[in-house]
Amino acid sequence: MRVIVVLIFSLIIQSIAVSDAQSPKVIGSWNLEITFANDEHRSVRFDARADGKGSLVAADPRSKVWDGSKPSEAQWSRGEENSITFSGAVEFLLGNIGRDAGTLTCKGKFETPDSITGEAEFSPLVGERPSKHGTFKGVRGAR
Repeated sequence: MRVIVVLIFSLIIQSIAVSDAQSPKVIGSWNLEITFANDEHRSVRFDARADGKGSLVAADPRSKVWDGSKPSEAQWSRGEENSITFSGAVEFLLGNIGRDAGTLTCKGKFETPDSITGEAEFSPLVGERPSKHGTFKGVRGAR
């Protein structure tokens, strides 16, 4: 009886270790909420595909009706300890007619398999403006 209990206990511990070692899956849609240091808020959708490829698109309510808000190519990569980095071009609306085109880079970690948090940087493509720095939270979109 004692041997069976020890065997069952060791199998349980082994299965817990295996499930903890599996890293969260990146592939799928992610809804990102970004807050820059100037308290500017932006919404972005990140669609991750296989082989480190994906797309980014502004997802603010006004952007959905703007014709220029089309997905652009993005790249992503996994790091150690459930970290992830993704980046790509994105255009944010400025007022009613302007746009702010640049490169968005997000570096974060999985909090849960369906949640990522980390730091965001937006580097404008036009003008001599400095990059914007902030934080982001991403949640997995509907499957």
